[in-house]
Amino acid sequence: MQTYLFIAAALLYAVCGLLPSRKAGLIAVLAPLAWLMHGATLWFDVIAPGTLRIGFAVMLSSALWVSVGAYWIENRNVVLDGLRRMVMPCAALAAILPALFPGSLIMLNGKSLMFGWHIAIAILAYSTLTIAAFHAVLMALQESRLHTRSERSSFLDAALDQLPALLTMEKLLFRLIGFGFFLLSLTVLSGIVFSEQLFGRALRWDHKSVFTLLSWALFAALLAGRHWRGWRGKTALTFTLAGFATLLLAYVGSRFVLEVVLHKAVS
Repeated sequence: MQTYLFIAAALLYAVCGLLPSRKAGLIAVLAPLAWLMHGATLWFDVIAPGTLRIGFAVMLSSALWVSVGAYWIENRNVVLDGLRRMVMPCAALAAILPALFPGSLIMLNGKSLMFGWHIAIAILAYSTLTIAAFHAVLMALQESRLHTRSERSSFLDAALDQLPALLTMEKLLFRLIGFGFFLLSLTVLSGIVFSEQLFGRALRWDHKSVFTLLSWALFAALLAGRHWRGWRGKTALTFTLAGFATLLLAYVGSRFVLEVVLHKAVS
């Protein structure tokens, strides 16, 4: 049953991504329906009495679910139709991943109450920085279009023309990065200080820890450079995408290799 609901949510997301802007009324109905269906299915699939389902597909699907919610909130204040055309197809793909790659179940008996909070904050951090990465890609395309404007207008060009000015986009980008960095800092801090309470062992400096800290350092450098040196434009976009790619490798990438390539159960 949950598989069918994941597929239904994915189809609704895909329709929302493909509909033209003039169908705003229909999009406004279908997008929340897809989001609610996706969220409810994730909840019942991931959380069961005494257990928690963990895996790269669940994490990616949860991150895109929160990202769609963040897009909807942003879009109420500033029209970001171009972002819809990027986020919705990715959300459609992510929605069906848990049905294909279910991950592994973790028994919560004996786990600290902080474990659930750590996972929730980590997912929020990944999600906020995911939408920031989408934002950065749109800004890069928007800037490129300013320098290579042609008479022909494609589907992508039409979407980019509907975005706010670059300065407005940049303000939104750093607002997202600032919030995402705060959540990522909480994730890193809780993982370091409360490792034994959370995972029952001392902190291990494995690939996940190293990549997470490297991502944190990249975003910290970006925010410091923005504050002290006025970084913007290509420099800001490069740091944003590099930080996001590193964060993706830290959890989703490593679990994908373990679960799909090596077929190993991970906790």
